[in-house]
Amino acid sequence: MNIFRSLYFTRTFYYGLAAAVALFVVAFFLPAILLVMKVAFGVFVLCAVVDALVLFKTKQGIHASRSMQEKLSNGSENPVFLYVENRYSFGLDMEVIEELPFQFQKRDAVFQVQAKLGETQVVEYMLRPVQRGVYHFGAINVLVNGPLKLARRRYKFRQGQTVPVYPSFIQMRQYELLAASQNLSAMGIKKVRQVGHSAEFEQIRPYVAGDDQRSINWKATARRSELMVNHFQDEKSQQVFCLIDKGRVMEMPFAELSLLDYAINAALVLSNVALRKDDKAGIITFSNQIGSMLPAERRTTQLQKILELLYNQKTKFQESDFERLYVTVRSKIKQRSLLLLFTNFETLNGAKRQLPYLRKLAKHHLLLVVFFENTETKHLLDKPADNLEEIYLKTIAEKFAYEKRQIVKEFSLHGIHSILTPPDKLTVNAINKYLEFKSRGLI
Repeated sequence: MNIFRSLYFTRTFYYGLAAAVALFVVAFFLPAILLVMKVAFGVFVLCAVVDALVLFKTKQGIHASRSMQEKLSNGSENPVFLYVENRYSFGLDMEVIEELPFQFQKRDAVFQVQAKLGETQVVEYMLRPVQRGVYHFGAINVLVNGPLKLARRRYKFRQGQTVPVYPSFIQMRQYELLAASQNLSAMGIKKVRQVGHSAEFEQIRPYVAGDDQRSINWKATARRSELMVNHFQDEKSQQVFCLIDKGRVMEMPFAELSLLDYAINAALVLSNVALRKDDKAGIITFSNQIGSMLPAERRTTQLQKILELLYNQKTKFQESDFERLYVTVRSKIKQRSLLLLFTNFETLNGAKRQLPYLRKLAKHHLLLVVFFENTETKHLLDKPADNLEEIYLKTIAEKFAYEKRQIVKEFSLHGIHSILTPPDKLTVNAINKYLEFKSRGLI
């Protein structure tokens, strides 16, 4: 019974069968070729049977397996490898059909593979998940063509795998590696000139070109007979909290990823940068009520705690309660800290409704409000208007874009720092602002 479930025929077989039927019809009118057609058809069927027997003669002629990371990175390209080993005594043409998790909504993961005798072929493909959560991979199906390309045998390897999709740790590692190689400018991170000195003196060292002449230590210079300067380092152990809005305004999609997931990915990267700058990193999530809170610490396990916390964040599509956020921050965070609030405001009135609570937060902490440009309106503004309808749409888009700029000005008037950023540049802009605050000694 399993043989019949695994036996298929190729298009070549069906084309040959259709040709035989057509020739038998012709033979009805030309009886002289009927005998030749019967012999030819018999040979054709025999070839198909032999082709199938060759495939089923070997019990396990193919072995296939899947290899990937234990966790997938949300919003990033993740490599997946399929290993297909040919155990037949001849070369093969194969079709590998991968059963992907339903979240990808793809049914066309089909790969054509050729493998010589005893050869293992590796198929690599990339997956970009756009939702956090658990992904279930199905079986690997391998359809093997016989030597005559008439029959096929299906192998099904039930390698059901369950893989969690976490916030983009691949993006986090990219910034980490670039920081180690002093090449952060490749990702758009700016080198910010140090303004003034922090309170932490590090050492006295020889003067090099570019050092601030005001930092020359004249007593040490006189003793060493060469220019010596006081070297200061950024003040450490400052608290950096990422406040992530999980309300309905953060469910707007951009490039298949929600604004909430962009904020979560940026919070992970920024927390890693802060920890490497010897600051303490913490997380607070909220919507109509406070979701999760992780106190700011600098332990070796802190980044893993942040990753696990961000992985489990979901929205309930509620209106966000900024008053509750303010009460929580005032009661839980006693030390002056940098608060990066990831949220979104579409209208000036919407921002003004929350302004009293933002002003109170900014009174006790260094507050940075991060919200998003509407990229669809930007596309409309860049596109020339050719008719009355397009002029109307462009006017409405300009109104929305103007309101976004007005929100930035309104925040600035009340001493609140803000970033208006496209979603795809969120991480870079947030890190740049953090480094700017560090260089200016604001935290």
